[in-house]
Amino acid sequence: INNLSRLLQEQGDLDGAEALYREALEAKRETLGDRHPSTLTTISNLSSLLSAKGNLDGAEALCREALEGQRWRDGDRHPLTLRSINNLGMLLKAKGDLDGAEALLREALEGFRETLGDRHPHTLHI
Repeated sequence: INNLSRLLQEQGDLDGAEALYREALEAKRETLGDRHPSTLTTISNLSSLLSAKGNLDGAEALCREALEGQRWRDGDRHPLTLRSINNLGMLLKAKGDLDGAEALLREALEGFRETLGDRHPHTLHI
């Protein structure tokens, strides 16, 4: 379901993709739990889709949930957690919360520098 959702999103069928992401998320929550890596990936994907549709508040809620789950599962300095921090920072930027965005982007940059080094592509992307 998740892969088809991505395909629909890439083809521009955002409503169809959203419906499938929501179906996948519900099933994953029921079978795998809220903090399983696959569930967290689907939460992040749905957040990204909602952002693309202009539903920034809905996207933010899911982005925060994904970040909370990543911190719980993997700690503050795991690359997946740092990616979630970056995602939330970029979302806050899109919402006009530049102070909140800056704080998160600085946290992500610091974390990537500490864990992956200054020249790693993830660090340079921030």
